[in-house]
Amino acid sequence: MPDRHSAHSPAVSSRAKRGTCFSLAVSAILSLALLSRVHAAPQRPRIVGIGSVTILSTNLAAANDFYREVIFPESVCKLCERPPRRFFAFPTGQKVELLEASAPTSNLLSEISFVTDDLAKLRKFLDANGIKDEQRTSQPVSSRALFVTHDPEGHQISFAESPYMDSTRDLASDVNLVSPLRIIHAGFVVHDRAAEDRFYKDVLGFHVYWHGGMKEVEDNWVDMQVPDGTDWIEYMLKVPENATHKQLGVMNHIALGVTDIHAAQQQLIKNGWKGTEEPKIGRDGKWQLNLYDPDETRVEMMEFKPTKEPCCSPYTGPHPGP
Repeated sequence: MPDRHSAHSPAVSSRAKRGTCFSLAVSAILSLALLSRVHAAPQRPRIVGIGSVTILSTNLAAANDFYREVIFPESVCKLCERPPRRFFAFPTGQKVELLEASAPTSNLLSEISFVTDDLAKLRKFLDANGIKDEQRTSQPVSSRALFVTHDPEGHQISFAESPYMDSTRDLASDVNLVSPLRIIHAGFVVHDRAAEDRFYKDVLGFHVYWHGGMKEVEDNWVDMQVPDGTDWIEYMLKVPENATHKQLGVMNHIALGVTDIHAAQQQLIKNGWKGTEEPKIGRDGKWQLNLYDPDETRVEMMEFKPTKEPCCSPYTGPHPGP
């Protein structure tokens, strides 16, 4: 009896060959299509740091006196004032903006604005990732100076194509200025770290700079550094839902970098600061000093670099500088 398998083996082999060729062709087409989509997808431009922060105030005159007289009287942009807003400009080109609070809110840190080197490219990138510009304006998109949106927990952030200005100013001659100042981070309450990570880490490219807590085994703070610079945002974790106004003022804060915390403290006192806190080394190994504006929003003075090993985790990115 003839062997059926051997009799049909040529036909089976031919079909197998045709099937293999077809599979290879399909794979090649799919690979080319995928490669084409990857190349066609908008790429994220650089995000280099924090350009400005906006802080709400229930007493704009009192807040104006605090920031103007105590912290940086010599770096006020006197031409930028237009009620109900006040701007305080740093030699770096960064700004703190005070905005009159129109309604009660649990978070007086109203907005953090980041600097990109190509706003048009970033707009395309964000749109491709499902992040829409929420700015309400009658101006055409091409003329907008900002891209405004909210992160998953409702914090308002924006992006501006406003590179830091190179300053030739001799800061040492500004006798009332509290050391060379610049914004190095801003912190806010976070309840869902995973959701925030999907936004800041997975889409925008931020990375963990340092993380730690009051205990070695838990995180109360996670510092997420911008992808192309040294500034960062700070997740303030494990904040109770019923946190007081004072607690929220501590958590939703900004930090100003200084070269010498003790020299900064002495200048603050000369400028009229009435606070009672003393400089201390934080769990991150950096000297810091806390001030509070009239609405109890914390303004943290922090040395640029650590003076001792941090708790909990090592640093994974470059430190800021003046």
